[in-house]
Amino acid sequence: MPMSTAAHRDWQERAGQPSGETTVPVPALEAPTGLRAVPGAGHVTLTWDPVPEAIGYLVHRDGVPAVPPEVDVPAVPSCRFVDTGHGAAAYTVAAVIGADATGPFCPPVEVAPLPVSDAAVSVRVDTRRVTRELPRPWAYMVGSEHLSHLLSTDESGGRPIGEELAAALRLVHERIGVRTVRAHAILGDDLGVYKEGEPYDFSGVDAVYDKVVSLGLRPIVELGYMPRDLAADPSKTVFDYAAVISPPKDFEAWGDLVRALVEHLADRYGIRELIDHWAFEVWNEPNLAVFWSGTPEEYFLLYDVTAAAVKNVHPDLRVGGPSSAANGWVEELLVHIAESGAPLDFVSTHTYGNAPLDWRPTLARHGHDVPIWWTEWGPTPTHFQGIGDGAFGAAFVLHGMKSAAGRIDALSHWVASDHFEEVGRPPRLFHGGFGLLTVGNLRKPRFHALALAERLGGLELAAEAEGDVAGVEVWAARHDDGRVGVLVWNGTLNNTQASGAPELDRTITLTVEGLRGSYTLTHHRIDGEHTNVEAAWQAMGGGDWPQGAQWEELRAYDELAELTPPATVTGPTLTITFDLPMPGVSFLELTP
Repeated sequence: MPMSTAAHRDWQERAGQPSGETTVPVPALEAPTGLRAVPGAGHVTLTWDPVPEAIGYLVHRDGVPAVPPEVDVPAVPSCRFVDTGHGAAAYTVAAVIGADATGPFCPPVEVAPLPVSDAAVSVRVDTRRVTRELPRPWAYMVGSEHLSHLLSTDESGGRPIGEELAAALRLVHERIGVRTVRAHAILGDDLGVYKEGEPYDFSGVDAVYDKVVSLGLRPIVELGYMPRDLAADPSKTVFDYAAVISPPKDFEAWGDLVRALVEHLADRYGIRELIDHWAFEVWNEPNLAVFWSGTPEEYFLLYDVTAAAVKNVHPDLRVGGPSSAANGWVEELLVHIAESGAPLDFVSTHTYGNAPLDWRPTLARHGHDVPIWWTEWGPTPTHFQGIGDGAFGAAFVLHGMKSAAGRIDALSHWVASDHFEEVGRPPRLFHGGFGLLTVGNLRKPRFHALALAERLGGLELAAEAEGDVAGVEVWAARHDDGRVGVLVWNGTLNNTQASGAPELDRTITLTVEGLRGSYTLTHHRIDGEHTNVEAAWQAMGGGDWPQGAQWEELRAYDELAELTPPATVTGPTLTITFDLPMPGVSFLELTP
């Protein structure tokens, strides 16, 4: 049964509470210089000069964060911010060096958006200028509900849970290029691994990991939650499936369990396979009391014991953390392992509703050069909010992926499927679920956006947007066979405008240079009316769940929609003009 409204509210409130206090000293930062504010139709664009060692920047509008309050990390990673949906205001910016460490604010700049008008943007792509191999931060990892869900024979909305979750994971592998999957509770009691006084039983783990591997994926093994019989306080739980969040009553026994699990996986799948393709993450969001009932010191001890157990099986196996919520405890873990000597093969943390910050300066300051994995990320941290089910989610994921490209190694969308039961099983088809796919595996606009990003070629091309740009961005690449793909999208971080804002709609003039010969031009679109299965369901009358033939009717809307019919064009230069609403995504592909 779904969690009651009161229980859900209580869970959300507890999720915001830190698990104890832990701080470390960080260097002082200077205030940013060169703050510039350029007004446009329906927006203000702010830019400023970078501050050395900053991992991001906090933008204030009239003394409060300009990023919406629902976002769990209000800072932005780069020296540019587009503020939409507001009138005249005074803006100021401060550099951020850690999760809770902010430098002084610069002097304010007052500005107001321009009156609403027909606004134009010129987008230029040069196929002769390759900037780099196209980074694909979406393709390394995706999140999933706890993997015992793969074994479920129950139904949600009349659909088979285990069968459809497996199909969803296969789809993200085949269409988005995802290679690994991360999920909670591999040591939870539903898989029956640990009973005090009895031999370990890894048969349940084998069943789910065999399934994952059969789908073409590899697991990122999140080591948690605590088996009930090993917990210091088994009454401390989270989620509808009562995952135990307590520290172990015996840390040595926990280390033995982890070592035995890793040894078993090495025996079953091969140590070379684990070294090359798997990894081990220590717990989930221990900086929140809702996920870790112990102290920070107990988590760092858990990290040391767990990492030692993994490395005891083979020193080349990868282990990392802190797997924290909202950027927390990254610097604290780096300080801790400098004292304890524990290994760290990757840093992992989470954020929602914003592009991830840039932790590279912090890692360099502590003498580390390891991959940075954002092992959870998405449009919102809030269950049942709904902003991610439509076109807003499509523009959001493309903004985040382009921001992350080249500076992090994984930006893992949480999660693949709406077959998800942390706070109860889905109450209706479109309920604001975290999944890229609905129950029934209908593809949300977010899924299509990432599939289009994957469809871009391997060589990133020089591309730029000029004019009254606002939230318009462009990403272009070409394939070895000469195909050229151009993604242009129009979005905002202001989720109160998720359903649209006419003042932010733009007319795009796209110029593609350096073409040779003739091409077939296709133009696909995601917006409120195109490639939007949620809008199609509402047009059919909505309701909780499709019945009978309605499922097949919805599947007719489950493919990319063409904005215009395919056309033949000839180089060396293509110029095309089209309207792009906010939110909206256009994908233009030129095939020789």
